[in-house]
Amino acid sequence: MTSPRVAIAGAGLGGLTCARVLQLHGFENVTVFERESSPEARQQGGTIDLHADSGQEAVRAAGLFDEWRALARFEGQEQRKVDPVTAELIEHEPPEGDFRPEIDRGQLRQLLLDSLKPGTVSWGLGIDSVTSGSVTFLDGSTAEFDLVIGADGAWSRVRPAVSPAQPRYTGVMFVETRHDDDAELLDLTGQGTMVADDEGLMLWAQRNSGNHIRAYACMRAREDWKPSNAELRELYADWHPSLRRFLEGELIHRPLYALPVPHTWEHTPGVTLLGDAAHLMPPLGVGANLAMQDAADLALAIARDGVRDGVRAYESVMLPRAIDAQERTNEGLLDMVPERANVAALG
Repeated sequence: MTSPRVAIAGAGLGGLTCARVLQLHGFENVTVFERESSPEARQQGGTIDLHADSGQEAVRAAGLFDEWRALARFEGQEQRKVDPVTAELIEHEPPEGDFRPEIDRGQLRQLLLDSLKPGTVSWGLGIDSVTSGSVTFLDGSTAEFDLVIGADGAWSRVRPAVSPAQPRYTGVMFVETRHDDDAELLDLTGQGTMVADDEGLMLWAQRNSGNHIRAYACMRAREDWKPSNAELRELYADWHPSLRRFLEGELIHRPLYALPVPHTWEHTPGVTLLGDAAHLMPPLGVGANLAMQDAADLALAIARDGVRDGVRAYESVMLPRAIDAQERTNEGLLDMVPERANVAALG
């Protein structure tokens, strides 16, 4: 039998995991189409924790568990909560067990890329639209496939083939800063994640490999609000000076979006979605794990039941699982970042 022609939109963790598992099961005609020009075209985000019952299982299905363990930071499971006024430690969860060790997103992506057959990823050729197995690329060219998998994130170009849904602003803004080799901030952050919160303001700091920290100021705000460093310092004026140091440097404004809940669709032959393309939700430690779990489940279902029945089987499991996760993370985000009395100051 001829191996089905499978197109995967997006060379993120989900798309690459799906391609890897399909290739392990003998699928030879798998191509990942990525609009970025190379793996180095942009930074791949911060650290992520792979959960034992989802992300780690996907790594096992990809045959990369030992390689992942060699890169994983088990000490990164440490959780610290500090008082926003005094910066004193008030809660501490030591890094015990191996349920959710951390790894830099870029390291995990490179591990997956290196595992694929040469030429699997077509760089600089993104998918623009899909109609009944026919793909139109961003350069105007077209091609036919037996299955197109949308793993192309929040603003998926594949999603319209199965659903009209579009992401909506959650009302919560993250403002990201980055810090390298800063002894004071490293000490405050610890080996994993530090959090401080007070009356609708929150600050997260996460330690990445190489003494790199990514910090996130979190608050309710207007979607287009882009605070300056001075405005952030004023907003956090009552916080301890050492915590306000996380707000220094270049600011990266990240309004948070989510797909409506429930997001479902009627099965469409030849097209399906995974990860953020299927169930974009707030970034509370679930999204990357679900994307990789989706990817492994889809590839294994196709290997077991073929493209037509495998996609149906996958969607019957993935969609209810995604709805549950979306409901929990949406509720969790709004509980975590409640409305402030002075919300007018945020735009």
